[in-house]
Amino acid sequence: MSHSNVSPAENPPTTSTHSLLRSVGVVSFFTFFSRLLGFARDIVIARGFGAGMGADAFIVALKLPNFLRRLFAEGAFSTAFVPVFSDYLVRGDRKETHEAVCAVFTALLVVLTLLVLICLAAMPWLIYLLAPGFNGNPEKIQLTIDLTRITFPYILFIALVALAGGILNSHDHFGVPAATPMLLNICMIGCALFLSPHLDEPSAGLAIGVFLGGVTQLAMQWPALKKIGMGFSWRWDPKHPAIARTLNLMGPSVLGVSVAQINLLFDLFIASWLPEGSISYLYYADRLVEFPLGLVGIAMATAILPALSARAAAGDIDGLHEQLDIGLRFTLLLNIPATVALILLREPLVALLFERGAFTADTTRQAAQALFAYSIGLTFYSLVKVTAPAFYALKDTRTPVRIAITAMISNSVLNIVFMFPLQHAGLALATSLSALLNASLLLHRLHQKTGFSPKPGFWTMFGKTIAASLIMTVILVAALPYLENRGYSLSFRTLVLTATVFTASSVYFATAWILRIQEVRIVFSMMRRRKKPK
Repeated sequence: MSHSNVSPAENPPTTSTHSLLRSVGVVSFFTFFSRLLGFARDIVIARGFGAGMGADAFIVALKLPNFLRRLFAEGAFSTAFVPVFSDYLVRGDRKETHEAVCAVFTALLVVLTLLVLICLAAMPWLIYLLAPGFNGNPEKIQLTIDLTRITFPYILFIALVALAGGILNSHDHFGVPAATPMLLNICMIGCALFLSPHLDEPSAGLAIGVFLGGVTQLAMQWPALKKIGMGFSWRWDPKHPAIARTLNLMGPSVLGVSVAQINLLFDLFIASWLPEGSISYLYYADRLVEFPLGLVGIAMATAILPALSARAAAGDIDGLHEQLDIGLRFTLLLNIPATVALILLREPLVALLFERGAFTADTTRQAAQALFAYSIGLTFYSLVKVTAPAFYALKDTRTPVRIAITAMISNSVLNIVFMFPLQHAGLALATSLSALLNASLLLHRLHQKTGFSPKPGFWTMFGKTIAASLIMTVILVAALPYLENRGYSLSFRTLVLTATVFTASSVYFATAWILRIQEVRIVFSMMRRRKKPK
């Protein structure tokens, strides 16, 4: 019997399971603190700018380089480069591997420098295309152009950060790449608090913070690369096979890995025609969904790509299936209760985090509507993050791009259908439903291509996860009257929210333990082992 057909409930967890979960744990640990800093950053932005012209202009200015970052740097580029880099590592020739790294670094530096210069010159036309609804307000569109010119060079720095992160992750060094995003939030908070008040246009301080965040993130990665003997150096060799192989994989995967980001950008395009503040409502809601998505979906995707690539390079399809099954199980185990919590606590969460200063009770209500719609798709966003890397590890970029195009078309149609009755919340709902379609088609096609199916016990685990989440719901519903009553002080509601989240999480995992969900027991076993004295 193939190892891939053995139920984890009948076998002890494998070393590969422990290795993957340790990697996910490291990424999640630093992502957690980065997300906390991100919330602190958004609280500062919400307090000072609310959902007015300055906030809308800055969010668009942040979206363009952020979109390109996720699309090319951390998205398509990483998923293309890591499998190619893994092939070089398997050969064991460090000199050849380092030459490949330097050739890719040099090509990336040259291409992105040219891209930044061209886009800075063409910025007015880019903003007209990105946010055409701003055209009726000359002051707003000029502010957006000015801010985007400050933020746009971020793509150059962060692309090199992504290259460095892929190299470090492939060497099982996940800590530094996972910690560097904190620097962006620190720079933005610092500039918002200490620079913005002294500028004629305060939102320019936020844009400068983005630029500095890119510089500091790259600076943090550099010593870690030199330590493993993979430091960047100039090597102009545009015909190097590593560049060609990366580009061949990267081209189609631009859409395949980043369909969610393309959908969000299309949401921004449509939202620019909706009432003022709609872009900000979607932004704040997306920020809350990004918290569990980063801790689970993105952390799992970051750790699983090198693992899948290593097994694909070695021709170990059973091992690839095992890793993917582990990833899917833990994704569902953590995302399903997170979805329930976000939906039930949506308005208290938005109010406690952002409702102060220019961020009013009505802003909270509008953002909470978008959060409800985005939360529906949380699990599906994560499933896409975990499943798509299996195709890239197998060097198949055509399949994900076909599925991505289908999902994007569905998102566009649903945007038009839902925007009229539901306004900005309709755009968020369309994004969630397109993520459902994307994840479903990826899993179906992977089964056809490699024969992948979840191991025995998968659907039992899924049912038990639903049951544990429903029991957790009782705690959340009981706390809602205290969280929604603005007659209580902010500190009291914050205390109740903290206690509610802790109690609900404890109830969920205790129920999962009682129901004998094997994945929970694996995690607890690993935690006990780490606590034992050596």
